Amino acid sequence: MALERDYAGKLAIVTGAGDGIGEMLARQLASIGMQVGVQDIRAEAAEKVADEIGGGAFPLVCDVSDREACLSAAETARSRGPLSLLWLNAGVGVGSPVLAGKQNLIEWAMDVNVRGIIWSAQAFVPLMEGAEGPRHVGVTASSASLRSPEGDFPLYATTKHGTFAVGEALRGELAGQGIGTTILCPGLLNTKIWDGAKARPDRFGGARNMDPSFSKMWDEAKLPDVMWPEIARTIGQGGGYLICSTDGGETKAAFDARAKEISSSIVEV
Repeated sequence: MALERDYAGKLAIVTGAGDGIGEMLARQLASIGMQVGVQDIRAEAAEKVADEIGGGAFPLVCDVSDREACLSAAETARSRGPLSLLWLNAGVGVGSPVLAGKQNLIEWAMDVNVRGIIWSAQAFVPLMEGAEGPRHVGVTASSASLRSPEGDFPLYATTKHGTFAVGEALRGELAGQGIGTTILCPGLLNTKIWDGAKARPDRFGGARNMDPSFSKMWDEAKLPDVMWPEIARTIGQGGGYLICSTDGGETKAAFDARAKEISSSIVEV
């Protein structure tokens, strides 16, 4: 396997790796022989995943919305050697409108899904200096970033548009350093993103999980592991866009319609 050949024995860090997509990435990277830094805001979650995957995996506990905390975590990781693969995955799901959205929900979603990507990149990308062989950064956005915000999740979609835009900016900047970038946009999957408020009840109004009657479609969706073969392929080819749709073509149709509308509105002035 090309990925194992290029990355085995090297250091990876995955943010938001205590469950969901991040945990899947941490486990898969460990399975190809990488030493994985498992970052999460919840110490018990990071420690559990690191203990289970072994291979020298270690927990990194910090709040990605806190720049100083990210920088401190990077200093902790520095002693592990140069970083070859960084996946900026930490994110939260917020079911909220924009106009009537509560201030604490808006700040939380923006702080984690947009600023958290930037702070994590600023903290951890410098650790890639001196790494031998290919280096790679992944950014987990969402298929919601490819379509107009709609339904019950306009705030979430808004922030994931921001995640995608940060990924685009990083892609340009990192190319100049010889670092490949993958922008991942998952579709509907069985993850714990909608239960994220339980990690910060002090700041976001109390511990809560999504109403089971509403979360049913996520609970019955495919697991994140279904994406790994395509993720591995994309990393191996040096990066790019990876849209893992799970809705039978609805995402592509919505993206095509949005792209057509934008294209048709362009005028020369």
